[in-house]
Amino acid sequence: MNAIQLEVQGMSCGGCVKRVKDALQPITGVSHVEVDLASGHVSVGGDFPQGSDTLVLALTAAGYPAKLHASNISTAVVGKPGGCRG
Repeated sequence: MNAIQLEVQGMSCGGCVKRVKDALQPITGVSHVEVDLASGHVSVGGDFPQGSDTLVLALTAAGYPAKLHASNISTAVVGKPGGCRG
């Protein structure tokens, strides 16, 4: 199972939290949704065969613009940085 962190705009009350959960829970592969109203962060757990874009699109369609949180972006470096390779 994977967890995807999202930054969601426009949430201001418990009703917003419910609408965000209602937008995400029907998506194939979603097993749980945790919303932190104060920070605007949403954690979505599950397996996402269609990718994380589906989550962002569902929230945006529900009136809550969203984007992937920076923690989802891999910054792995392949090989050794700098130096001669010859």
